[in-house]
Amino acid sequence: MVSRERPDPRPGSVRTAVVWDALGPVLSGEPCDVVDIGGGTGGFAVRVAQAGHRVAVVDPSPDALAALSRRAREIGVEVAGHQGDVSGLLDVVGPESADLVLCHGLLEVVDAAAALATIRKVLRPGGTVSILVAQRHAAVVARAMAGHLSQALALLEGDEQSERGARAGRPPRRFTAAEISDLVEQAGFAVSAVHAVRVFTDLVPGSLLDQEAGAASALAELERAVAERPEYLPLATQIHLLAT
Repeated sequence: MVSRERPDPRPGSVRTAVVWDALGPVLSGEPCDVVDIGGGTGGFAVRVAQAGHRVAVVDPSPDALAALSRRAREIGVEVAGHQGDVSGLLDVVGPESADLVLCHGLLEVVDAAAALATIRKVLRPGGTVSILVAQRHAAVVARAMAGHLSQALALLEGDEQSERGARAGRPPRRFTAAEISDLVEQAGFAVSAVHAVRVFTDLVPGSLLDQEAGAASALAELERAVAERPEYLPLATQIHLLAT
């Protein structure tokens, strides 16, 4: 069973508090099989394994998988690490092998439609996918506030080719809530929940959270208060979806 306690309200955990709240009911039953695609060093995977679930991480980085192994060992849990990516997911974990797939920060840098089609084959009937993607409107504001006005304009007009940090030659893609919901539904999923993530967190100085007692907890509660309010979706750094 997953603990129903609130996540640790430190600055780092505030960023994922809304996502953990959404995953709580999904993970609150009997132990299930979870696949974390691109799970890296195990920020999500280890905590899910701590709750008693069987977890496999598929990631292309051997260094990240080594760090995952160390983290899991230090915590005293088992997490299976597999080197690979979503294109070879079926070969790694097999069809209908997962009750829950974590797809966090992935669809921005791969062929999203193809990835979702593969994930659907990996999930068992009635299984759930948790999707976390970067949200375009907030990226426009962030670029403008940082003084990168040409980048802000490019993002506003849908030209992401000018963005830096592309992986393997593919520029990162960002989505609106409507775009990602439509894409997920076109892949044959039924969207059950949409959440705004990090509406305020990236705007609050880290020094405030470190120095002012109770600030991190208050910020986490504020994030929870707006997570399901649609008017805040365009302000969120990320969009989180649950779909079956």
